[in-house]
Amino acid sequence: IQSSMDSVAGTCLFPLHRCKTIHLVRHAQGIHNVEGDKNYKAYLNPEYFDAHLTPLGWEQVDNLRKHVRSSGLINQIDLVIASPLMRTLQTAVGVFGGEGYSDDKTDVLPLMVANAGNSFHGAISSHNCPPIVAGELCREHLIDSDEDVWWKDNVRETKEELAERGLKFFNWLWTRKEQEIAIVTHSGFLFHTLTKFGNDCHPSVKKEICKHFANCELRSMVIVDRNMIGSEESTTNYPGKPSWMDELKDDVVDENVEKQGV
Repeated sequence: IQSSMDSVAGTCLFPLHRCKTIHLVRHAQGIHNVEGDKNYKAYLNPEYFDAHLTPLGWEQVDNLRKHVRSSGLINQIDLVIASPLMRTLQTAVGVFGGEGYSDDKTDVLPLMVANAGNSFHGAISSHNCPPIVAGELCREHLIDSDEDVWWKDNVRETKEELAERGLKFFNWLWTRKEQEIAIVTHSGFLFHTLTKFGNDCHPSVKKEICKHFANCELRSMVIVDRNMIGSEESTTNYPGKPSWMDELKDDVVDENVEKQGV
């Protein structure tokens, strides 16, 4: 009997410009997490759909902020995409935003004003940090709002629908020119989306990809454009011939290559 592991290739190659590095982050502890740990049904309470961070959550944010700076990640990230909910926006700004905001710097706007979302946190500057944008596709289950495009009357978005939205989000990433992107989102979104990946990997890799995220946990991964969704050409490849050779006919070039050897 052939083991399922025997059919899994150990290594593979992909062109660099068809890969993106992503840093997935689950938001820090929100007030809904505190109540949900006591009673899981609290997660379905509309009052917690747009929960803000707890004091412990802000401690988690500060710790992750120190990590992305000490590790050098902050200098590598081209873009930060956050779910448009309060807890994810607070986490994204707190981790990847600029240093403390000062009122005397009138030419620099704050990413977050003081005490935003009952945070009791000081303002955070927009100076010297990667761009941060909110993305509707990477938020958690439905928001209690008639303006929510995923909202259905009396029906919470199913796990299958959530995963499908997650796949649309990953396909959308290929329309972005940035190569290294941080994504601040939610446990459910991450788990149900990531379970769709890794089926061609070793089982232990699949398990590593799909396991639940802790609050304010960061994991770095690489995604590959196998279907050539992205149309960008490589910025680092070099053709190995002077430009004037492009004017020659292909058959002449091929003939010269055969004579010269490889």
